[in-house]
Amino acid sequence: MSTDLQPRTAATAAKRAQAARKPWRSNIGLKIAMAVSGVLMVLFIIVHMAGNLHIFEGREEMNAYAAGLRSFGEPLLPHESLLWVLRIGLIASIAVHIWTGIVLSARAHHARPVKYAHRHKNRGESRNAYLNMRFGGIVIFLFVIWHLLDLTWRTVNPVKDVHDAYGAVVAAFDPSRWPVTVFYLLALTALGIHLRHGIWSAVQTIAGPDTKWRKRTQAIALAVAVIIVAGFAIVPLSVTFGLVS
Repeated sequence: MSTDLQPRTAATAAKRAQAARKPWRSNIGLKIAMAVSGVLMVLFIIVHMAGNLHIFEGREEMNAYAAGLRSFGEPLLPHESLLWVLRIGLIASIAVHIWTGIVLSARAHHARPVKYAHRHKNRGESRNAYLNMRFGGIVIFLFVIWHLLDLTWRTVNPVKDVHDAYGAVVAAFDPSRWPVTVFYLLALTALGIHLRHGIWSAVQTIAGPDTKWRKRTQAIALAVAVIIVAGFAIVPLSVTFGLVS
């Protein structure tokens, strides 16, 4: 038993020494990178949600808002500069978020290669959270691909005019395309679960596990997730049920 533990202990010490030399590769460094990238994505999501709500102001206002995003900074900046900065930042945040999640998941798996005979309640909750984040993340990723094909590139959207954002949204969630609306709502549900756990984890990582703020953080994370999901869901539901046409 002692001979088996010695190489494992030496390997652990070597990994800790390497992490000390490169702190961004340590678990703490990776968790901070995941938290920061998650915060950036949440900020993008909030701005995107607020922009979507312009649809209730009518076609002209919605299209004017979209045109303003494309022409922001002109003539000092090239056309769509702001959008490309946001896109590149979002892609970078997603890449960092996925990469750190994969690395941390692999490390956690290798750290506990033997299954426990008895599972405590919190251990079961942790596994459920892990599964929700993992499979929810896959659903969200697939939705992002569809969203780009439908409303950004207009590959599968009936409205090809890039200047008619209002028409594209109405066409995307037309009652005849109800499976798209269902998929959208399913992805929003996954996003809400992901946000609730992710915001709480980000605060725990950045601020530390303070038990006094634990319940407050959970409540805030739930509130933010519900507001974002409701803010996004109201658009497709309004179009599908004829409130916006």
